[in-house]
Amino acid sequence: EPGPYGDGSSRKSLLDSLDASLRRMGIDRVDIFYSHRHDAETPLAETMGALADAVRQGKAHYVGISNYGPDDTREAARLLQDLGVPLLIHQPRYSLLAREPEDGLFDTLADVGAGAIVYSPLAQGLLTDKYLDGIPDDSRAARATGFLQKDQVTDDVIETVRQLREIARNRGQSMAQLAVTWAGHRPEVTTVLIGASRVAQIEEAVASTQQPPLSDDEIDAIHVILDR
Repeated sequence: EPGPYGDGSSRKSLLDSLDASLRRMGIDRVDIFYSHRHDAETPLAETMGALADAVRQGKAHYVGISNYGPDDTREAARLLQDLGVPLLIHQPRYSLLAREPEDGLFDTLADVGAGAIVYSPLAQGLLTDKYLDGIPDDSRAARATGFLQKDQVTDDVIETVRQLREIARNRGQSMAQLAVTWAGHRPEVTTVLIGASRVAQIEEAVASTQQPPLSDDEIDAIHVILDR
């Protein structure tokens, strides 16, 4: 909504958005209510208090956060614990091309007892075969707006994906399946969120859960490619 409380992570913004979502979905409660990002103007205690109130009011069973750094995540978990509501889950972006959660966040989640439900494991399609021979006209990178732009499809990224694809082929996987397997290989990760425009893409990703986990040698080989 327009106005000083219509955005961000204030108590009014969060609880009003939850009420609006419940009305749109025609349900009384959600399983998990997230604070997707914390704004610098709202005290973290206010945001966590709003999440806890959503549980107390019976509008959510559990709460989570998303895109919070390690320090804010630790403080959020402490505040919620003091309010008697556990921090269930954290939703960070994580993929072979976006490894920031490895820099402290995963360790923090292990310490506070929260899981990670990672999103964008295919890096908006970069971690597939789609861009290895150029940018298709119907691809995300070909659009004027969106999270993936042409200038992100660099020669260096394409060469990285080509090398990773060789590991995937040796495992009998597609590049997309290797990317999903990688995103879920950390013990802190409980769920990998995928986006799909076709049923076949969902089937391909689900099939990766029946494939062997990455071996230590494969993980080492992947790190050599990523850290080159």
